[in-house]
Amino acid sequence: MGEIFGVVTTSDVSENVGDILKAFFSPASVAVVGASRNEKGLGHTVLKNMLEMGFPGPIYPVNPKADGLLGLKVYPDLVSIPGPVDLVVVVVPQPLVAAVLRDAVAKGAKGAVIITAGFREVGPEGLAAEKEITRIAREGGMRILGPNILGIIDTKSRLNATFAAAQPEVGDIAFVSQSGALLTAILDWAVSEQVGFSKIVSLGNKADLSEIDMFRAFRQDPDSRVVVAYLEGVTNGSEFRKAATALTKKKPLVIVKSGGTAAGSRAVSSHTGSLAGSEAAYDAAFKQSGILRAATMQDLFDISLAFAYQPLPAGKRLAIVTNAGGPGILATDACERKGLQLASFAPETIARLREHLPRAASVYNPVDVIGDAQADRYQVAIDAALADPNVNSLLVLLTPQAMTEIEKTAEVVVRAGQNGSKPVLASFMGGEAVAPGLQILREGRVPNYTFPERAVEALVAMDRYREWQLTPEEQPVEMKVDREAAAEVIRRAREAGRTALGDLEARGVMEAYGLRLPGNKLATSANEAVQFAREIGYPVVMKIVSPDILHKSDAGGVRVGVQDDAEVLAAYKAIRANALRYKRDADVWGVAVQEMVKPGREVILGVTHDPQFGHLVMFGLGGIYVEVLKDVSFRVAPLTPSQAETMVHEIRSFPLLAGVRGQPPADLAAIVDALLRVSQLVTDFPEIIELDVNPLVVNPAGGGATAVDARIILTGENH
Repeated sequence: MGEIFGVVTTSDVSENVGDILKAFFSPASVAVVGASRNEKGLGHTVLKNMLEMGFPGPIYPVNPKADGLLGLKVYPDLVSIPGPVDLVVVVVPQPLVAAVLRDAVAKGAKGAVIITAGFREVGPEGLAAEKEITRIAREGGMRILGPNILGIIDTKSRLNATFAAAQPEVGDIAFVSQSGALLTAILDWAVSEQVGFSKIVSLGNKADLSEIDMFRAFRQDPDSRVVVAYLEGVTNGSEFRKAATALTKKKPLVIVKSGGTAAGSRAVSSHTGSLAGSEAAYDAAFKQSGILRAATMQDLFDISLAFAYQPLPAGKRLAIVTNAGGPGILATDACERKGLQLASFAPETIARLREHLPRAASVYNPVDVIGDAQADRYQVAIDAALADPNVNSLLVLLTPQAMTEIEKTAEVVVRAGQNGSKPVLASFMGGEAVAPGLQILREGRVPNYTFPERAVEALVAMDRYREWQLTPEEQPVEMKVDREAAAEVIRRAREAGRTALGDLEARGVMEAYGLRLPGNKLATSANEAVQFAREIGYPVVMKIVSPDILHKSDAGGVRVGVQDDAEVLAAYKAIRANALRYKRDADVWGVAVQEMVKPGREVILGVTHDPQFGHLVMFGLGGIYVEVLKDVSFRVAPLTPSQAETMVHEIRSFPLLAGVRGQPPADLAAIVDALLRVSQLVTDFPEIIELDVNPLVVNPAGGGATAVDARIILTGENH
């Protein structure tokens, strides 16, 4: 049985998504245990919300000290209720929750919404109580949501089992939040903005059901067109990725993730470890799962409204219609920065616009219908743009000017947004003057954005999701490797009581997994070093070999470009002396004499271990690009070929690898191959928690790549 802080994880519980949807979102009957006569009490508010939302089934208040409440008969306990109870909402003090759950199991309830706080979040005693209620539910075949939550809402089934002050409208957005307090604010905002939801779920402590279960349920939910979430942490990284990937292949998932900047920090000794962290892991996992990550709550709803209201674009080409040049330029700049394209109009479109628009208007994209444009002129421009086969989406900009017909123009935009297969977004800029038009846009399901840049961000998210849906599913490849040889190296290091592999050991592991390494011989005397240098051929590189000295350069343990016998003798003595000065008790195995690799593009490959998602593979250019600019990309292992290729293309300095100013392109295929081999290595050996290949010297296309230096750190636990 897997546990997180002693609480059963999602992956351990046999799931039936249909049962979750039915028990929690479409129950036939609901009991509110802890329904209170105190109008300011949570139990009273929950019961009142149930009634005001219009839940159609029986509602059973439970309170041993009351006979009637809000016109309903009150029962002293669950077992006294005459009919069946599908869902139990628990709003009693923490010490009473376990007994309530035992009664719920006896009553045959399939789900419990535990609003009560005072569990894991308050310390060890609360954690023990949380483990107990989870055990009761698990053994009784009942799922629980919470504890420590705001509650749950399903607008379609008219269920509001929360103590929120606002009643949301019916919509297509399913919202999952780890913060109940944030949910209350979002609900209040949504009412004022007339944003509707299909389902709203507060996760709280996630003792049983988590975001993973909700993703699986919402994938099958016909009422939810887009799923959005606010998360502070992930319960199970592997299951999270599986559930999210399955969901995003069917409908978009937009997430705001907070609290990651310090969560992954720890003492590390590798370049990769110092650059990685919780944020890098979440970014990588989200990309690999098709999740759209929103930077802010505003972005979250900007994006989700576009998905909820409009169809996906068929491509990147955007048309802009505006009555003012400035906003059109802002939108154009945002498109160029974010990777969208301004559509090039077909000749017949330009001719149509030229025929019907004033001479001063711009008939090219963006179409400027100029400041005195009324609704009829917008109609001409919008119809022409949407009819153009080169246009995939439309953004309509409006500033309130003397002649502007705001409401009529909004009606034109709504008709355009409802009648076609191309998404239509609006940016009616202003405040009070445009308010009547905004109401028409809301009712017509055309998302409006206060400024053009926000609309472009939403369109970019839609385009990214379109590309994700078109991406074929791909599995990691199995490279031909010598797993047994690598296992033997690791076993010997373990037997010696070491977690850091020495240079020769790391070379052995890398060679077993098919990475090319420079010729290398270990010299244990100066004369032997000279002999090996002659055999390899001058110039050579010399390095200290010691499992106790991982950063050889810091210890003065490296000499590059050693040209002859005399230099070898001098270098050998200096390297050993420097090493012992650096660490007096170091176990020095000798000095490696290596082939000096021909110059090429230097890159770094690395791996670190993230507590949520497992092995995180890093790629970047070497030297200052990784040390100063931190120009790197990450993905969670195991990698697929396309993911490895995307990592290479993703760094800002990729043009240096592609070839600039007459330089030939680097062997990109060799880099991808090396990434896949490193990914397979750490997947095969999960005990590797840190790894650096630095540098990997990459030759021009077709020339391959050589791993000049490598470091491997193992966990202190045997696997």
